[in-house]
Amino acid sequence: MRTFTAYVEWDPETKLYVGVAPGIPGAHTQAATLDQLQVNLMEVLELCLEELG
Repeated sequence: MRTFTAYVEWDPETKLYVGVAPGIPGAHTQAATLDQLQVNLMEVLELCLEELG
């Protein structure tokens, strides 16, 4: 299992949490809850790492 750091911000305009994993191109997502953001980040990280090989 690998560990990644993600930065999370609240966007008051869209009322969504935004998550970014720095250093991994394309690893960013958004969600209405922190729980859903975590799920989304895990999915996008899997896809990005698959692309990077």
